[in-house]
Amino acid sequence: MAKKCYFCKRGPQTSFSRSHSARATKRKQYLNLHTIKVNGKRVKICSKCLKKLKKKKLGV
Repeated sequence: MAKKCYFCKRGPQTSFSRSHSARATKRKQYLNLHTIKVNGKRVKICSKCLKKLKKKKLGV
């Protein structure tokens, strides 16, 4: 599976890692993904969507 959220389709973002001398090197910022079962199917969802599902009590 890709490193994407099943519900909101967000993926990794790119940013720069800055050293002490302010040199920029590219890096990726990944989502905080959790693997859960929704209706008998394993899916990866981000923490933001997991919080929404738990708040609405939709099959989690």
